[in-house]
Amino acid sequence: MKKFNIRKVLDGLSSVSSSSSSQPGNRDNDIQETLQSEHFQLCKTVRHGFPYQPSAMAFDPVQKILAIGTQNGSLRLFGRPGVECYCQHDNGAAVIQLQFLINEGALVSALADDSIHLWNLRQKRPAILHSLKFNRERITFCHLPFQSKWFYVGTERGNIHIVNVESFTLSGYVIMWNKAIELSSKAHPGPVVHISDNPIDEGKLLIGFESGTVVLWDLKSKKADYRYTYDEAIHSVAWHHEGKQFICSHSDGSLTIWNVRSPAKSAQIITPHGKQPKDGKKPEPCKPILKVEYKTTRAGDPFMVLSGGLSYDTVGRRPCLTVMHGKSTAVLEMDYPIVDFLTLCETPYPNDVQEPYAVVVLLEKDLVVIDLAQNGYPIFENPYPLSIHESPVTCCEYFADCPVDLIPALYSVGSRQKRQGYSKKEWPISGGNWGLGSQSYPEIIITGHADGSVKFWDASAMMLQVLYKLKTAKVFDKSRNKDDKPNTDIVDEDPFAIQILSWCPESRMLCVAGVSAHVIIYKFSKQEGATEVVQLLEVRLQYELNDVESPEGDQVPSLPTPGATSSSQPPAPQSQPSTSSSSSDGIRDNVPCLKVRSTPLKQSAGYQVELVIQLVWVSGEPPQQITSLGVNSSCGLVVFGNSNGLAIVDYLQKTVLLNRGIIELYGSNDPYQRQPRSPRKTRQPSGGLCDINEGSTTSEDRCKSPTSGSTSPCNSDDDQKVPNFLERVKTKSRMFSKTIVYDLAKMSRKLSLPTELKPDLDKGLRHRHSHLFKKHFSNVDVQKAKVQKEEMPRTRSSPNFNIRDNSFSRSRSSSVTSIDKESQEAITSFQFCETFTRKTDSAAAPSLWVGTTLGTVLVFVLNLPPAGEQRLLQPVIVLPSGTLIRLKGAILRMSFLDSTGALYPPACEPWREPNAPNDKDEKDRLRKRRPVSVSPSASQEISENQYAVICSEKQAKVIALPSQNCIYKHNITETSFVLRADMVQMNNSICLACFCANGHIMTLSLPSLRPLLDVNYLPLTDMRIARTFCFTNNGQALYLVSPTEMQRITYSQDMCENLQEMLGELFTPVETPEAPNRGFFKGLFGGGAQSLDREELFGESVAGKASRSLAQHIPGPGGIEGMKGAASGVVGDLARARIALDERGQKLGELDERTAAMMASAESFSKHAHDMMLKCKDKKWYQF
Repeated sequence: MKKFNIRKVLDGLSSVSSSSSSQPGNRDNDIQETLQSEHFQLCKTVRHGFPYQPSAMAFDPVQKILAIGTQNGSLRLFGRPGVECYCQHDNGAAVIQLQFLINEGALVSALADDSIHLWNLRQKRPAILHSLKFNRERITFCHLPFQSKWFYVGTERGNIHIVNVESFTLSGYVIMWNKAIELSSKAHPGPVVHISDNPIDEGKLLIGFESGTVVLWDLKSKKADYRYTYDEAIHSVAWHHEGKQFICSHSDGSLTIWNVRSPAKSAQIITPHGKQPKDGKKPEPCKPILKVEYKTTRAGDPFMVLSGGLSYDTVGRRPCLTVMHGKSTAVLEMDYPIVDFLTLCETPYPNDVQEPYAVVVLLEKDLVVIDLAQNGYPIFENPYPLSIHESPVTCCEYFADCPVDLIPALYSVGSRQKRQGYSKKEWPISGGNWGLGSQSYPEIIITGHADGSVKFWDASAMMLQVLYKLKTAKVFDKSRNKDDKPNTDIVDEDPFAIQILSWCPESRMLCVAGVSAHVIIYKFSKQEGATEVVQLLEVRLQYELNDVESPEGDQVPSLPTPGATSSSQPPAPQSQPSTSSSSSDGIRDNVPCLKVRSTPLKQSAGYQVELVIQLVWVSGEPPQQITSLGVNSSCGLVVFGNSNGLAIVDYLQKTVLLNRGIIELYGSNDPYQRQPRSPRKTRQPSGGLCDINEGSTTSEDRCKSPTSGSTSPCNSDDDQKVPNFLERVKTKSRMFSKTIVYDLAKMSRKLSLPTELKPDLDKGLRHRHSHLFKKHFSNVDVQKAKVQKEEMPRTRSSPNFNIRDNSFSRSRSSSVTSIDKESQEAITSFQFCETFTRKTDSAAAPSLWVGTTLGTVLVFVLNLPPAGEQRLLQPVIVLPSGTLIRLKGAILRMSFLDSTGALYPPACEPWREPNAPNDKDEKDRLRKRRPVSVSPSASQEISENQYAVICSEKQAKVIALPSQNCIYKHNITETSFVLRADMVQMNNSICLACFCANGHIMTLSLPSLRPLLDVNYLPLTDMRIARTFCFTNNGQALYLVSPTEMQRITYSQDMCENLQEMLGELFTPVETPEAPNRGFFKGLFGGGAQSLDREELFGESVAGKASRSLAQHIPGPGGIEGMKGAASGVVGDLARARIALDERGQKLGELDERTAAMMASAESFSKHAHDMMLKCKDKKWYQF
C-alpha cells in the first residue's frame, strides 16, 4: 500500500496557489459562464432548395398546395412563398404516386416498396397516420375519387384492390384482371397503368392496361361494360368532363380519342409530332407520349397538354411540353427532362367545365409553371428558392445577426438583375399561412458555385430568398472553343469554381478564392462603374532551395533592415499577365492558370472588382490550390496560403507584402526535422478520394518527432505525443479512405489536373539560387545552413476538392488526405486581431495568427501606417513575433476573448460608398485602426486580459495572453477528427461548436471548454456535407444535404421550443366550392352525374373481408406522437402538451363555428318553411 505523504499535499497546494496568483485568467470566478447543457438541443428546422431526384407530384386545387415526392422517399410540400415543409418516409423507398384528399388536409403516398401511407397535413409537421404494406403484388397506379374515402390500387398483375382511407383496411371487393378482359383473350393485359371513374357516373370505372386494352368496369354489376383495344401500349388516359369521351396516349407517339359507347373503333387518331404522308398512310412513329391531359373551357376550344411524342429524327432536341388549343400547337422546350406535369383548373369537380389556367411542370432539376391564359404561354416567376443548384454548390457560409442595412442593400442591387417577360399574374400555388415566430434578426447565406458565381440569400425568419448574384468569371477571358483552351489550366473543367469565401459584413468586403489558384477582392457599391483595366497581381508561391552544402551549419545570414518590407513582387500592380518565360525544353514559368480580360469591364451596382491575384507556374510546376483565405478591412489586407507557403497582399496599395514558403515562416523555431525528398518524375492528377494510393508512404516521407523545447510552455506536454499521434492518424486515414473511396467513386466528378507527364527530371533537379531566400524576417535568428539542407517538397499536393458532389476541399494531415502527401505542410486558417503577440508585450497590436495542417500556430505583427494619406504611401511591415503554439491535428479556427469572456472580433471599418461623387479625397474609404482596448499603464495590474481560443482537428486550447500560458485544454475526439469548428454567440454568451467526421455535433463552453452538447447527428456518408457544413450565431447551422437541397438545423433549446410557432401552416380552413348545377332537364330525365353508394358496395357487410396475407396494416405515429422535432424531457412534454391543447382548442373552435352555422341554417329553414305554409294555407289543390 502506498504511504500517505502530507508534505507532497502541502507542496501541491502551494504550487496551485502560486500558479493561480500568476495566472489570474485561470481562476474559475474570473469569468462567469452562463451557458449550461440545458441550453442546448439539436433538431432540424427547415429544408430549402429543389427536391433532389423528384419522382411524383400532386396538387390540391382547393387548398392550393403542391406536393413533390422523390426517389429517396422524401416529401416536399409547397404553399405560398415562404410556406414549405419537408417530411421523410422511414424506409427511403421511391415515391411513385401522390394523391391529395382534396380539402381534407391529408395526402396518400404510394412507394416503390408496395406500401401506401396516409399523411396528416393538419399539423405543422406532417406525420403518417396509417400505412399499408402489400405483400404479394406490386403497386403500379392509384386513384382516389374526389370526396370519396375509397382508394383504388392497381397492381402489376392487373388486379385492382380497394382501400378504405379512413381505417386503411382492404375491402373484400377486388377487380381481377381475367374478369376485366375478354374471356377469349389468352394473353395477360399487363400492369394497370390507369384508373379513373367516369365524371358523370361514379359507378363506372375506367381501367387502362399497359398492353393497350382499356376496360369500362361497372362496379355494381361487377362486369365490364365495354372493352377498347389498340395495337400500341398505353401510357396515360384522360376524360372529357362530360364523360362521353376519353383520350389515350400511346408508345408510338399517337393519341386515340374514344367514344364511350363505340368500343369497336377509336373516333380519332392524332399524331401531334408525326409527319403525315401524302398517300394517306399511317404517320411515322414518334417517341412515346408519356402523359396527356384533356381540359375543357366554357368559351373556346379544349386544351390538350402532353409530354413527349417528338419525332425520332429530332436528335439533340430538348424535352418538350406540347399545348394543343384548337388549331394551334405550341411546343415549349424545357431545360431538363420532364418528370410529371399537372394542369391547374378552377374547379375540383371532374364533371364540371375545367377552365385550365396554368400547367405545373416538374422537371428533373427545376419546377416550371406556365400561364395558359396569356398569349405565348409565359411562365410565372418562381418565388421558391429552387435555384441553389443552378450551378453545383462548392462552398457555403452562414451569417446570423448581420447589420440591419445589409439585406436591403443587397436586395436593391439584386432586383436590377431580374429577368423580364414573366407572367403578370400572381403565383398560383398560394396555400398555407406563414409562421408567427419571434426570430427577427437578419440572416444571410452565401453560396459559391462551380461556374464561378456567388449567390447571397436572405435566410431570415426560416425563409430563403435570393438577394444578389455575382459572376466572378466576368473578370477572365473565356475560351471560345476547346482548341483555344489554355494549356495552363490545372483543372479539367469548371476553372472558375469558387473554393473559399471570406466576407466582412460590416465593411461589405468580399474575397473569393478559386480552384485555378486565383483570388479576387470585391468592394460593394450601389452605383455602376467601369474599369478600364482590371488590376492584377501575380505571385510566385513555389520555392526551390539552394543546392549549396554548408557542412558547418553555423553561419548566420545577413538580415535586412527592420523598415524594409519582405516583398518579392514589384510595388505597382500589373495590368496584364506577365510574359511567360520557358526554358529550351518548354517548361512553363511565370504563367497564370487563367487569363484576365484585357478589355474594359462594366461593373454593375453591387460587388465590383478591386483586385485580382493569381498564382503562377514556377519552373514547370503548377501553382497549388489555395487552402485558406482571410480579409481584414481595418488593415486593408488579404492573406492566403496553400501547401507551398503564405502571401499577404495590401489591397489598398495593390502590393504583395509577404511571400514566403512555409519552412521560412518558422525560421529557427521550426519544431519539425523535415527530410528532403526527390521530386517525382510525373505530375500526378489532382486527388479526389479516388486517387488515394494505399501504402505508398515511405518512412522518409513522414514527419519526424519535433525538437524538444521549441514550443510555448503550455505545449510542452504534447511534444512526446506527436509522433505516435501522427502514426495513429495516418492509419485511420488509410482505413477511412479505403472504406469510402469505392462508394464515392461513381458519384464523384473530380476536378483533376492535366494528366500529361512532367518534364523528365532524372538528369537532376535544377536547383536555382533564389533571391527570395536571401530576404529573411527582421529580428529572427535564422540559421542558413539548416534551411539549405532542407528541401521543399516538390510534390503536387492539390487539395481533395470535388466540385460536383462528394469531396471536400482542405488538404489535411490527419484526415482524408492522400497518404503519399502527408508530410507536406499547408496553411489552413487565419485570424486578424489586435492582441498581445509576445510574452513581453504591454499593449495589444494588430496581428495575424496563422494555423497549419501540422497543428502549428504562428503569430505575425502588423505595423500599419497612420490612417489617411500616409496609409496609401507608407508600406505595411509584417514581422514575425517568434510566438509558436502547437496542437494536435490541423488548425481549424482561432478566436479571441477579452477579460470578461466576450468575443473579441477583428477590427473592421464600416461600409462607405466608394463611388460617391463628393468623395474628393480617399480618406473616407481608408481603413481605420481599432483603438487599443487596454492601456499600457494598467498592464501590470491586469497582465492576463485576453484569451486565444484555438481549435484543431483533435483538440481545443485556451491560452492566456500575453503570458501564453495554456489555461484550458480539451481533447475533442480521439477516434475521429473535427471537420468544422466555429466560435459562436448564443444566449448573450459564447461557445465553441464542432462537427466531427463521425457525425457528432458538440459544443464546448468558453473559456473553460466544458462539454455542453454531444449528439451523434449525422455520420459522414457524403463529402458534400463536410464541405458545406457551417455554424453561426444564435444556435444555427446548415449543410448541403443533397446537390440541390440545403438543410438548416438548430442546437438551441429555445429555438427548438419555439420552432412550432415559427413554422408555417399548410392546412387552412377553406370552404369547398359548390358542386356544378345539374340543370332542370338533366335532373328530370336522369342526366348529369350519377352518385354511387360506395359504402354499400365496398363495405365489409357486402364485400366481405380481404385476405390477411395480401397486405399488412401498420399504424403510424400520427398526430402529436409523430412530432419528433419537439424537445425531449419535461420541457418537451410541456411543449407537446401545449401544442395538443392548441390543436384541441382550434378543433373546438371549428366545432363551435360549425354548430353556429348549422343553427343559423336551421333557423333560416324554419322561417322559410313557415312563410311557405302561410302562403299556401288558403290555396286549393287546383291552384298549385
